[in-house]
Parts: sequence; C-alpha cells; structure tokens
Amino acid sequence: MSKKCSTFAPEMSSETKKGLLALSPIGAMIVLIVLNGFIYGGVSNAPLLFIFVLSAMAGIALTKGVPFRERVAVFSRGAGSENLLLMIWIFMLAGAFAATAKEMGAAEAMVNLTLRFLPAKFALAGLFLAACLTSLCMGTSVGTIVALMPIAAGLADKTEMALPLVAASVVGGAFFGDNLSFISDTTIVSTQTQGCQLADKFRYNIKMVLPAALIVTVLYVILGSDAGEASLSTFHFELSTLWKILPYVTVLLCAAFGMNVLIVLALGNLLTLVTGWADSSYDLMGWITGALNGVMGMSELILISMLAGGIFALIRHNGGLEFISTAITRRVKTRAGAEWSICALVAFANICTANNTIAILSVGDISKRVAEQFHIDPRRSASLLDTTSCCVQGILPYGAQLLMASGLAGISAMSIVPWLFYPALLTLTVIVTIIIKRK
Repeated sequence: MSKKCSTFAPEMSSETKKGLLALSPIGAMIVLIVLNGFIYGGVSNAPLLFIFVLSAMAGIALTKGVPFRERVAVFSRGAGSENLLLMIWIFMLAGAFAATAKEMGAAEAMVNLTLRFLPAKFALAGLFLAACLTSLCMGTSVGTIVALMPIAAGLADKTEMALPLVAASVVGGAFFGDNLSFISDTTIVSTQTQGCQLADKFRYNIKMVLPAALIVTVLYVILGSDAGEASLSTFHFELSTLWKILPYVTVLLCAAFGMNVLIVLALGNLLTLVTGWADSSYDLMGWITGALNGVMGMSELILISMLAGGIFALIRHNGGLEFISTAITRRVKTRAGAEWSICALVAFANICTANNTIAILSVGDISKRVAEQFHIDPRRSASLLDTTSCCVQGILPYGAQLLMASGLAGISAMSIVPWLFYPALLTLTVIVTIIIKRK
C-alpha cells in the first residue's frame, strides 16, 4: 500500500497564471522537432542545438514585465549555474577519457576479452553480457553499439541466428551500462539534478535493473541453444594486452568505492596517458589531441545543457514550474502517484527529443520538486528518471541507438524493436517497483 501524502499544491503566484505562456519555449521545441520529422522523415536528425537556440530566443522574447536586459540576466544565471558548470566539467573529462581510451585500444581489448572463449550456444547471452560490461565501462550506449554491432553481425552469420535478435541483444546491453555507468551522461545528469551521489545512485539502481538483466540473460541462453556450432576464435585476445583495460577497471572500481567523480575521471585520463604512451599508441601530443577531440565531441551537449539551463530558468521565473507541477500532480495524493508523474514527465520529454540525456535535463528540476514534496529519496527519483529514459530511448526506432544498430547491421530499425527484451523487462521492473512501493 502506498503511503498517503497531501496533494501537491505549490503556492500559486501571479506568474503562475501565465502558465501556458511560460511554457512556450517547450512548446516551441516540440513544434520544431515534429516539424523537422515531417520535413526530413525522422526526428533523430533534428538539429537540437539550433532548436534550443530558437527556443531560448522565444523564451527571452515572451518573458514579460521586466526589461530586456533583466531577461537576458535571468537566462544567463540559469545557463551558468553552479550545478550546471560542475556537470560540464564532468562532461569534458568523460569525453576526453572515452576518446583516449578508445584510441589506445582499451575498448577493443575489453570486447575481445569478453568474447574470446564463448561456445556458440552461449554466444547470444555472452554478446548481451559483453554489451552490458562494455557500456558500463564506456558510459555510452552509442559507443557500445558501434564497437559491438559489426561483431554481432558476423556472429549471426556464423551461428545462423536471426540478425534482428542478435542486434537487439547488443542494443539492450548497451542501455544496461548507459543506465548505470559512472561516466554515462544520463547518470551524471540524473544524479546532479536530483542531488545525490553517483555511487549511491548506482547501489540503489542496480537493485532495480539487475533482475531484468539476469532474466534476459537466461532468455538469451534458451534462444541461443539452437545456434549452429561455430568457432569464435576469431575474437583474438592476447594476455599481453590485458593491461589495456586498466583505465576502465580503475575508473569502475574507484567510482564504485565512492571517490569523487571529477577525481575518478582525472585519474582515468592520466592512466590512458601512461598506458597509451607505454604501448606507443600515441605520444604526449597524440594523447592531448585525442583528449581535445573527446572534449569537442561533447561540445554540442555542453552548449545544449547551457541553453537548457537558461531556458528553464526563464520558465521558472515566469511561473511555469509551478504551473506544470500543479497540472501534473493535481490529482496525485500518493507517493506512487508522484513516481508515476516523474516517469511520465521524462518519458514524454524523451519521445519528443529522441535524446535521453536532454529529456532528463529538461524535467530534472520539476521532478526534484515533486520528489521533495512526496518525500521520495533522491536516489529513487534519479533512478526513475534515468531508467525510464533508457526504457523509452531503447525502443525508439528513430533514436540514435537503433538507427546506428540498424545501419551497421544492414537491417531496418523497426525489425529490431520486437526483439528488445531488456528495455521491455526494464519497463516492467519500473512498473512493479512503483506498485509495491519498493524502498
């Protein structure tokens, strides 16, 4: 039974009466994304940075009652908030680490180590577990799919398994790590917006997602039992290259023991320099170039994050936060109802943007207000945001992950969707935990 709480009814201000006008930047975003989908046949290629620039301009223009200079000041304070700048530091270090680790061959070593000694009947389950482990270390679902999908395609051919099924195992495993990794942008955004530590959220979140991952693993063992016998010795791994995975392992262990994320990522970058230089993968200048490329690869996300921070500062200033919180939770009287509201918020945002990080960033502040009112643990609200966004993103045929997987495998994205067991079971897990009010 869910514990009864008082209905969430924040004190209304005069600004709240302008609710729909205050939320107009969000409306502008949705219209622009949908319009892009009609014009170009899919929203996955929507120029999000341009859309956020236009939405920011709309937010500033439609803010009434204060001089133009003050509107810009409100926007700028939101774009340069302390929490947002900390998030940007983490983004930059994570981008540099991912790029330099990949360049020195750490990602390839991790993949080959996982797949080297698998019998054919366990290959499907092993591929899923490889994707889980790789994404947990890399912190990116797209990067995991890029690394493993060519192997998955060859595996399907050798074992005579359906290619959409094999592709789906990689996509599902990729979202396991995207939901949990300490260097995943969705994990970073969800914990920063809800005010909890990465390690605390990990320990809380793993209890929610691990049952789904274990069930899917068993299911893949059953489905793969009829696979044709094949030698997987082509996945060559030399023990002499075992040390290449040291940066990944170090980052995972240090973060798991609660070390500050900035220190963890700085240490990870230092290890990629040492191991890459010792292996002659690159010299100092090569490492610097790789790190800078990694940071530049995060530049669009950083700019969008700053624009989003400014936009939602304007929405808050205009009373939009109170308006939407009241509208969503108007009839909510239980903790479970509040959790449904948090899930609905991020799911709706994800469908509109086809980007789980931006979706969490967009509704993070509102979700925190709801969580605080109904006494929901910040670890729980962060887990709900991150997990729900991964569930939705994992089945979007126009999302970057499925488009990447279908392109590399040479099949349609829609053919993969029916085989996405992990996102489906993860969704069921979220529903069950809300119903039984799991603490």
